[in-house]
Amino acid sequence: MQTSSNPPLCEIENLRIGFPAHDGTLADAVRGISLTVQRGERLGIVGESGSGKSLTGRALLGLLPPSAQWSADALRFEGTDLLALRPKERRRLCGTQMSMILQDPKYSLNPVMTVAQQMREAFRRHEPKLGARAMRERIVAALAAVHIRNPERVADAYPHELSGGMGQRVMIAMMVSAGPRLLIADEPTSALDVLVSIQVLAVLDEMIEKHDTGLIFISHDLPLVMSFCDRVVVMVGGRVVETCAARDLQHAQHPYTRGLLAANPPLTDPPEELPTLRRDASWLTDAEGAAQ
Repeated sequence: MQTSSNPPLCEIENLRIGFPAHDGTLADAVRGISLTVQRGERLGIVGESGSGKSLTGRALLGLLPPSAQWSADALRFEGTDLLALRPKERRRLCGTQMSMILQDPKYSLNPVMTVAQQMREAFRRHEPKLGARAMRERIVAALAAVHIRNPERVADAYPHELSGGMGQRVMIAMMVSAGPRLLIADEPTSALDVLVSIQVLAVLDEMIEKHDTGLIFISHDLPLVMSFCDRVVVMVGGRVVETCAARDLQHAQHPYTRGLLAANPPLTDPPEELPTLRRDASWLTDAEGAAQ
């Protein structure tokens, strides 16, 4: 991982996202968060469902829903001001320099298209001059790179013919084959069993090392984040409440983080009763601020 003294790969400053409520008011989903990601760094973002983790990642790629009302003081990628880019220029970055792996391949892959058809559609946007044979070789090579056995067969398969782990590898192949500089992985292993999750993480790890990619790893699994990431941002109610090195997360001090850790009891000698997280309204107002 690059040291923090180097210019960051991407920066978010004072990002705010809200959605119109039925009574006309604006429901805040992300409340002024700031964070950075270094080249080659694995930044974990943890927190409950609804804490704003996925929306933060989608804002970087310009994938927020049309109903979202949002603003930011800055969104930068490798020094480029994303807020100043035209939509066409922003789309050009997505899939080549910035990519996102979504949570469940069952909802990300088109059920009526083969794997090859979907990968061809993705690759064609960025490599329009490839002929049919070269494109086929490109697809098979991308599937082989994520250690899929018999990539020729998988290329011609439909999503329902693939296991969860195989589908997730296909998604990784589609997203990382262009060597993106920033990869956002949104719960990439939540729908997989433990052994398949380990295999998928190994593939992801290999791709990150190969391309020196910066990773934003969104997860509910705190032990996984502690073992896989370099640094962790803890979010609640759309705010950042704590940032620390992943290896130090076990010793985090914020009561919300302590509550999340307590919700993961040890397998050996577990407590008779899980503690209840006691919430404090100040967590929504006294945020940590910039996560550096």
